[in-house]
Amino acid sequence: MKKVAIVGIVGRTNAGKSTLMNRLVGEKVSIVSPVEQTTRNTIRGIVADERGQLVLLDTPGLHKAVGELGKILNRMARRSAAGTDILCVVFDAASAPQMEDMGWMTRVAKERSEKVVFVLNKADKAPFFESMFRDAWEEAKHEALQVKSQGEGEVKIVEPIWVKAISTTEGGGNQVLDTLFDFAEEGELLFDEDIVTDYPRKMTIADSIREKYLAKMHQEVPHEMGILVKDIKEDSNRWDVTVSIIVNRASQKPIVIGKGAETIKYVRKCAERELKDIFGVKIALELWVEVIPNWMKNKRLLTDMGYMGGEI
Repeated sequence: MKKVAIVGIVGRTNAGKSTLMNRLVGEKVSIVSPVEQTTRNTIRGIVADERGQLVLLDTPGLHKAVGELGKILNRMARRSAAGTDILCVVFDAASAPQMEDMGWMTRVAKERSEKVVFVLNKADKAPFFESMFRDAWEEAKHEALQVKSQGEGEVKIVEPIWVKAISTTEGGGNQVLDTLFDFAEEGELLFDEDIVTDYPRKMTIADSIREKYLAKMHQEVPHEMGILVKDIKEDSNRWDVTVSIIVNRASQKPIVIGKGAETIKYVRKCAERELKDIFGVKIALELWVEVIPNWMKNKRLLTDMGYMGGEI
């Protein structure tokens, strides 16, 4: 019997969760960008080796919520942390602990009873704030003990396993992987051994397009831009995919398209190349830009994009 575990990968936005998950899986299953709120859905990546199988849940980063979509992403992050066999909290230890880091520590101290891994990511950076994160954990424990001591029953706080990682380098996540397998227990495999993700293909396509816009435009528009895959027509060696790029204001439309359609052509070409590698067929993207004011408050659109548990 092999070891199996469901692992929730959580932490504040831009801590390196998606990069770490891709490193552990060995393939790109989650989009990566230095821009906050890159991951907008919970993505499952599957690690399989001779020890067994780990199902990794990469969650939206916890951040100060702005607007309805921000609140939804935070709820998704917290919900994904519950019900997992192992909780893996990733910290960007190249900077001092922030409010969201303290929030996860407090949540672990108050609510988690076992199997927690604290990953101090970016261990190759200087300065490296390991001692500040450990001090922050002691503070979170102290506050949780004060709260728990006022109630009835045993006061118990789980002690996490601390590991360091450099998620951008080969082998930089090996200590994390070893620790997760140490925590895993014997059981039946949850997925076929050749599967690396069960992420729906429409969401994979949308994420690839959004990642290319993040790389091209940085902070200019992306957080007010939604990607909706409307249709996939496929045959054995080609998929024709129709996609709506949704913005809030008419003034954003020419920015997303670019002068002489330069930006949208760049995004289409880069995404088609990446998606061909992922799916093994030629991908032809047809990209349309739509203006839908306040789309981030539109529950039907959010559901169609996969942010509210709807089908996609």
